[in-house]
Parts: sequence; C-alpha cells; structure tokens
Amino acid sequence: MLMETTSPPPSSSSSVAGRVPLLNAANALTALRMMLIPVFAALVIASGMTHSSTRIAACVIFAIASATDLVDGWIARRFGLVTSFGKVADPIADKALTGTALVLLSWYDQLPWWVTALILVREVGVTLIRFWVIRYGVIAASRGGKLKTALQILAIVWYLWPVPAALVGVGTWIMGAAVLVTVLTGLDYVLRALRLRGRAT
Repeated sequence: MLMETTSPPPSSSSSVAGRVPLLNAANALTALRMMLIPVFAALVIASGMTHSSTRIAACVIFAIASATDLVDGWIARRFGLVTSFGKVADPIADKALTGTALVLLSWYDQLPWWVTALILVREVGVTLIRFWVIRYGVIAASRGGKLKTALQILAIVWYLWPVPAALVGVGTWIMGAAVLVTVLTGLDYVLRALRLRGRAT
C-alpha cells in the first residue's frame, strides 16, 4: 500500500513564495530542461535510431535533462525558492520530456504505441488532478511515484542507448515494470486526491 502524505493548502507560505525571485537556480534548471527537449528530439530524429553515436548523444541529453528534474525540486525546497512558475512549469517540463521520448521511441518502432498512450494518459491525468486539488492541499510524491519516475527514465535510457543485441530484451522488462508502477501509482494518486477533496468539503 502506497503511503499518503498531504500538506495543508498554501496560506502564509504563498506570500513567502510570492517574494521569491522568479530568476533563481531552481527555475533556471526547469527552463534548461525545457530548452533541452527540442535538442534531444532533434538528435533522436537525426539518428533515426540507427546511428549509434547520435543515439548516444540523445541519450546523454535525455539523462542530463532528467537529472535537472531531480535537482530543481530539491533546490527549491531546500533553499526556499518555490515559485508559482516552478509549481506549474516543473511538472509540464517533466511530462514534456518523458512524452517526447516515448512518442519518438514508438515512432521508430522501439516501443509499442499502447505503452506510450497509457503512460501519457496517466501523466496528463495526474497533472490535471494535481491542479484540481491544489486549493485544498498538495499531494506529496510517494515512494511509489519516485520509483515510477526512476523506472521510466531507466527504461527510456535503455531504449535510447545502442545496447548489444543480446541485452535489448532487458529494456522490455524494465519498461514493463515501469508501466505496472505507473498504473498503480496513478490509481493511488486518484484515491488520495478524492480523499483530500472529501476532507475539505
């Protein structure tokens, strides 16, 4: 059972966030991730998923962009740099990066389209639910959610990197685990959101 952790709706903290400068390290990393997305996409397209060196470059860019997603949130919380821009832009940049990678992998027949569709529906749905309940509180990321993100990143990296033919099948198992955790954590998020709304009304 995934554990629920909720925070009270922003009150005085929102006024503090309002005084945080828009130009800060956390937001800069989020903006960097957004800028890296078209670079990543261009490299994948240029590689056609057949040229090893370009695939490696695309994989490295994806890994760097994914790392910024892990770091910017920590910086924002650790140094009190949470802003309204960051709250909106960070999840959008995260979903855009993952979505771009999945769509391109499916386009080049590396990944079944149903897997891409399932993950994207879950990610977009959770983002919409997050905005739906934000006035009542913030649903913190669970350990399952963090595992989901790690598995998705690992699976995408595995598909992008030109691994030896004997190891290609490993990516299928990693992605299978990612899909399973993605669905389970999505359902858990819906239940937590409904409970949060129910307590607030």
